[in-house]
Amino acid sequence: MGRIVKQLSDNTSKYYWYPGEKVEWIRALVALAVGGGAGVLLMLITRNGLAAVTVGCAATLAVAGFNFGRRDAKALSGFPDMNDKAARRAAIVYSGRAMWRGMVQGLGAAFAAVFVLNLAHEGWMADWVMPLLPGAVGALGHQLGMIWDRLGTTVKAPKTAAATSAAEGEAPAQ
Repeated sequence: MGRIVKQLSDNTSKYYWYPGEKVEWIRALVALAVGGGAGVLLMLITRNGLAAVTVGCAATLAVAGFNFGRRDAKALSGFPDMNDKAARRAAIVYSGRAMWRGMVQGLGAAFAAVFVLNLAHEGWMADWVMPLLPGAVGALGHQLGMIWDRLGTTVKAPKTAAATSAAEGEAPAQ
């Protein structure tokens, strides 16, 4: 939850609360700008509205999916053990946020499919493939975001028996 603090006097402050963090709102605007820019650029080049809208929606969902994937990976890495009551409450909070992100991503894909499908078009490709393309690209962006976040973490590899004995100065068993 984000907040804006407005100082009215020395001892009075007014707080404005808004959902989410400022960084996440900026990332959402970047995703919309990338999609809009890609759509406008393709429209100027090809003069094909169906292709421009499809690519624009796919670019928006790819960037948004990448951001959602990074946030999901961060939430999974901090997921608590289920041993005590406070940890179970924290797990409910994590699950609620993940459900919200999943719902937003699914609604974005559905909106993009309906938007692409309602353009003037003809043919099997425009009826069946083009509406599904933005959702599929968004899902791939989500997976890429999760992998990207996991690549940033380091995991200590377990030592083998030969490496342990060599480190202790013993000759490896033959």
